[in-house]
Amino acid sequence: MKKNLLLIVLAFCNSLVFSQITTENDTTSTKQIIIVHGGNFTKNEAKLPGASIFSKDDRQVQFEHEGADLWCDIAVFYQKENRLEARGNIRLQQGDSIKMVSGRIDYDGNTKLVKAWKNVVLENRSSESSNMTLTTDTLRFDRESQQAYYQDFGTVVDSANTLTSEIGRYFLEIKKLQFLESVHIDNPEYILDSERLDYYETSKNAYMYGPSTITGKTYKIYCERGFYDTKIESGYGIKNTRIDYNDRIMYGDSVYFDKATEFASATNNITVIDTINKSIVRAHYAEVWKAKDSLFATKRAVAVNEVEQDSLYIHGDTLMITGKAEDRILRAFRNAKFYKTDLSGKSDSIHSKEKTGVTKLIRNPIIWNGKNQMTGDSIHLISNLKTEKLDSLKVLENAFVVSLDTISKTGYNQAKGKDLFGKFIDNELKIIDLVKNTEVIYYMYNDDQELIGINKTICSSIRITMANNDVENLTFKVNPDGDIFPELDLPENSRKLKGFIWRGDERILTKDDIFDEDDNNIELVIIRGLDNPIDIDAKEEERSQNPNDPVNKIPIPIDKSNKRPKAKKVKAN
Repeated sequence: MKKNLLLIVLAFCNSLVFSQITTENDTTSTKQIIIVHGGNFTKNEAKLPGASIFSKDDRQVQFEHEGADLWCDIAVFYQKENRLEARGNIRLQQGDSIKMVSGRIDYDGNTKLVKAWKNVVLENRSSESSNMTLTTDTLRFDRESQQAYYQDFGTVVDSANTLTSEIGRYFLEIKKLQFLESVHIDNPEYILDSERLDYYETSKNAYMYGPSTITGKTYKIYCERGFYDTKIESGYGIKNTRIDYNDRIMYGDSVYFDKATEFASATNNITVIDTINKSIVRAHYAEVWKAKDSLFATKRAVAVNEVEQDSLYIHGDTLMITGKAEDRILRAFRNAKFYKTDLSGKSDSIHSKEKTGVTKLIRNPIIWNGKNQMTGDSIHLISNLKTEKLDSLKVLENAFVVSLDTISKTGYNQAKGKDLFGKFIDNELKIIDLVKNTEVIYYMYNDDQELIGINKTICSSIRITMANNDVENLTFKVNPDGDIFPELDLPENSRKLKGFIWRGDERILTKDDIFDEDDNNIELVIIRGLDNPIDIDAKEEERSQNPNDPVNKIPIPIDKSNKRPKAKKVKAN
């Protein structure tokens, strides 16, 4: 019995001496795993040939290898192969910050690969701002590259968030986590779900590379490529992005949002949907201020409203929509135009108020009802608030109605007065009343479309009855003074009323006519991150070293392709 015990002690001592000699003398080969404390020693060549088996005594078995210490209850050590199998209450310590516990570990000292399983917990306590715990069932840790990865579901908890995914990789040196498949971030203020997400432990920034949804208390965002600062709930999407903000939904090639200021902006191919008023704004740049219930849009901006199954398009160089849903005000500034089937117009600006149903064309207004041109100092279109149909029309000061004589194609039917009041029936202009100092020039034909003469009359007021957007009947009221002149008896210069201007070439015939050449040739902004690669890891490292530098607070686009942007002019749709 004493002889066997002596052999065991000698074998153990030889093991220590061999390990130390190899470590000290062979600097060109892989360093051997060192036994710091072996505890109880035994061998079982039948079942574990070539292995030394160590088990704890009054303290755990301990090994050391190139800056890492491992403690366990039982260790099977293959010295020649420079690997060990650890079992029971395992703790792996690397430096002062990295600690891992598990039920089992296999460690290869040649490749420095760790495989840990059974309730694995990896902790990184490098600083107060970088305090991370990763738990999973099986974890592989490459100490050479300082990367740990799992593929059977894992959970990461830091000072800000709880993150879970099916597959994960942890880059210890740059403190980056890469998650794949069923990625989920749980935070008291929001929930984030993604198919692929990179997360930086120091900055708490997340970069999304697949279909992703962020659901906050007051917003919801979807994108397929984007950035999110999880600390302040701010970020952007640059691929198939959508943000739900109160009763508005915004789409765009690039959409930015910030919770603190309740602000969102979008660039290129934007659509903003008002879910309550069933209206749409399209543009190539837009801003939404959620707290103020306001929307600003420019670059080929157009607002589309549904009016009795017919869309009304309003365009301006700039669009502004303000106010609560029930009291929204739309303003179109500079080069404002609108189009609706059989009704269109333009002016310097347009003001439309939801609560009153009044749309005003302000400064230099003109509208076309069918082929009828109407002008005045200001024009108001009034909708019925209950039916939401067009109800009436006002042309105030210097009202003038002109239409080309459809038979002769040379003369113009004209009517003017101080003010004009029109009445719509079933969205069609049926009655026009001109009041105060009214005048008319009208080409009259018989049933065979032969010219009878030209009616030229002055009176106090005129009623024009319309049918199919054309004059059906004229009624002169209060002492009309005029006559029907044969065509040859009325000189050309007498066939136009004072103030006559024909603007038929400006008529808006389709919804596309509301845009001019500048609108149709807008050079779209190249979205950063789509074509120009950026080293995000390097930028995040710089951000972590200089967190107060304003430049480092700017979000980083996230495309890593090798394609470089080409200078080109993109025409807007």
